[in-house]
Amino acid sequence: MRILVCLLFICSYISLSAQDTFSIVAMDEETGEVGSAGASCVDLFNFGGLTDHFLGELVPGQAAINTQAYYIPANQDNALNQILGGNTPQGTLDWLLFNDVNLSPQFRQYGIVAMVDDSIQAAAFTGSNTDDYKGHVVGPNYAIQGNILLGPVVLQQMETAFLEAEGDLACKLMAAMQGANIIGADGRCLQNGTSSLFAFLKVAQPEDEFGDPSFLVSVRTANGAGIEPIDSLQILFDQEKDCIPSSTKETIGNSLKLFPNPFNEQIKLNYEEGDYSGFAEFWDLPSGAKHYTKPVVDNVIDTRDLENGLYLIRLENKGDVIYKRMLKRN
Repeated sequence: MRILVCLLFICSYISLSAQDTFSIVAMDEETGEVGSAGASCVDLFNFGGLTDHFLGELVPGQAAINTQAYYIPANQDNALNQILGGNTPQGTLDWLLFNDVNLSPQFRQYGIVAMVDDSIQAAAFTGSNTDDYKGHVVGPNYAIQGNILLGPVVLQQMETAFLEAEGDLACKLMAAMQGANIIGADGRCLQNGTSSLFAFLKVAQPEDEFGDPSFLVSVRTANGAGIEPIDSLQILFDQEKDCIPSSTKETIGNSLKLFPNPFNEQIKLNYEEGDYSGFAEFWDLPSGAKHYTKPVVDNVIDTRDLENGLYLIRLENKGDVIYKRMLKRN
């Protein structure tokens, strides 16, 4: 199947310069989890047969590989085979540069993290002919890479968010993706008013089967839709995980529900005890720089004056506290 995908799509990928524009691979030394996340301004609706997360490969308990920039499946297969054969991340990159399928390593970009002799190693490569802005950042257990970027700020914010986030590996990867939630992060999406067109995040536990990670969320949007995929990814993520820092998390109230999500002109409350009276606090994400306090009237919050975007919302009543991330979209 992978060979068939290569035959069907290799020419169109090269001609369209299809690239995964920003991505991260990482590994947790304590848990053995491996993860991959990324996004790009490529309309995947034009490429049948591809998943939203095809650019990341996870080897449970062992490695994570992201293959991007003029993507060719055979190069990804070769990277995987090198890791499975016991090569190190840097050794794998060295091999790939000398054995590029089209003899054009200058157009490629890779990020690899792997367990080597009971310690994590990470490496990345950015070809000289990948499109600007291009670059990568490598840490002790992660590699972040991107091309066709708005600027170095995209990689810098991804790294800062990843390092500062609380929670498990999935929470850290989601924070890194929010770090790149900038209009035009992939320069091709500036006119679309979004960072990208598709986004994904996946994490494999050591006991997972290859090709079947226990955590996977992904989103694809159409060119011109103006829908921010990282915000949509966050909503799907929050349905599966809770990454609110313990320093701010109080009792999560099961009796208080908010809907719809995404919302537009108002948010409605479903409160088991009847009418809710009080105020709702809003912080814009990911920066949290803006803070709004809005009254709840007849179990409804008027949100017409809020700008589109992702918000962290806090409500409290009689000791019942809830935090929820919600997206406003017209």
